[in-house]
Amino acid sequence: MTSVAKILQSKPDTTVHTIAPTALVFDALKLMADKGIGALLVTEGEAIAGIFTERDYARKIALMGRTSSVTQVRDVMTSAVRFVRPDQTSEQCMQIMSTGRLRHLPVVDNGKLVGMISIGDLVKDIISEQKFIIEQLEHYITGTH
Repeated sequence: MTSVAKILQSKPDTTVHTIAPTALVFDALKLMADKGIGALLVTEGEAIAGIFTERDYARKIALMGRTSSVTQVRDVMTSAVRFVRPDQTSEQCMQIMSTGRLRHLPVVDNGKLVGMISIGDLVKDIISEQKFIIEQLEHYITGTH
């Protein structure tokens, strides 16, 4: 099993993009589009106040008839944020994501935000791990160590 710490190390960009709860949803969407990401952590100083995702926008702005140019992120963010530690495994993260129907997990170490992993990061890691195992089994079966 790969640890969250190793998954973070393998990411080309480990920047965690954040936004203030008082920011407008429009600005959050613009930042997400500019960075090619699907979620922003909502922070107040060093504290995590929530998470704002594309799903929050679709369900709490578009479907509720709100306007992103006047609605603040705090009004539509998800406040109950699940997070993981760097020592947790990719399998544990997949279980948390599957059970909670989540696509993003902040990584917190000793109360400090150290990264963010997505379902895409986990899938990439799992595919890489499975590919390695398949190659090892092929070498074992064919006798070409």
